[in-house]
Amino acid sequence: MGLAATTSEITASKKAPDFLGAVATLRALTATGLDGVNQEILACMQSPVAMIPDLAGHLINAGGKRIRPMLTIAAARLFDYDGDHHVKLAAAVELIHGATLLHDDVVDASALRRGAQTANIIWGNKESVLVGDFIFSRAFELMVAAKDLRVLQVLSRASGVIAEGEVLQLTTQKNIAATIDMYLAVVEAKTAALFAAATQSGALIAGCTPAEEDALRGYGRNLGIAYQLIDDALDYDGFESDLGKSIGDDFREGKMTLPLVYAVARAKPSEKPFWRRVISDSCQKDGDLEKACVLMERDDAIADTITCARRYAAHALNDLSKAPENEFSAALADLVETSVSRAF
Repeated sequence: MGLAATTSEITASKKAPDFLGAVATLRALTATGLDGVNQEILACMQSPVAMIPDLAGHLINAGGKRIRPMLTIAAARLFDYDGDHHVKLAAAVELIHGATLLHDDVVDASALRRGAQTANIIWGNKESVLVGDFIFSRAFELMVAAKDLRVLQVLSRASGVIAEGEVLQLTTQKNIAATIDMYLAVVEAKTAALFAAATQSGALIAGCTPAEEDALRGYGRNLGIAYQLIDDALDYDGFESDLGKSIGDDFREGKMTLPLVYAVARAKPSEKPFWRRVISDSCQKDGDLEKACVLMERDDAIADTITCARRYAAHALNDLSKAPENEFSAALADLVETSVSRAF
């Protein structure tokens, strides 16, 4: 059973557009800014070293929903910003995200992203890491071009936190003693930090009040956590054709995501050796993923992960309620509500 079916009872209480519809609405509202973002990114990818635009172009052209730059543009427009620096910031946010994806795929030895071979598989690990560094440098150039020291501080800090999150995840990997707090610390750093910086920087460039800045940062943070929780649930309960990546990657890599944390904590004593073998000892056999999914379903590990995501989504909506009410806030609300019932 896929995640969309699993969450039907949770989402039935309120009629809302589906996730694709919410993304499409937000994309339409931010279309002009997104066109500018694409132009900025294309310009940043230029280099006399042929491999750089080739490898970077493979990542950028592979698709993706562009949620993070849309958040930056929408946050700025939410406060009636009519300049163009928000486009540079949105492009910087997307470049930071792209650079971290290149690094992630090397660290995780991933073979697929968005249904296509990863850059590290095509070009190699060294090449992916170095081009990722190049993309990071271009992102900082765009931040400086926006001419706002506070925004530069927010985005540069987020870049450092993301790197910390990567290291922290390595310390929890294959550790079946990992706790919910340890898992959430990784998510806060690896995912939520950039979501929060995306919305906060958009609000800042628009000249919002300190209270409004806090609200938009909180919205991005809570949306990012909820989004990652659903991603982690989908790794065990999604469909590979929908996700564009292999199901069970987190299981194979021994990542202690929330479904696994719940499952290990709730396992019967006779099942502990199974979890030690497949996670701590990385000794996995045919059928182990299927068995893990059965145990997770029995112990409500997936369902409770989704419930946790819904709580963070509710926090995000509460944060958003402190911002002006207009078409942008309505689209941002739909995005967070539908993000926790998506199947991809």
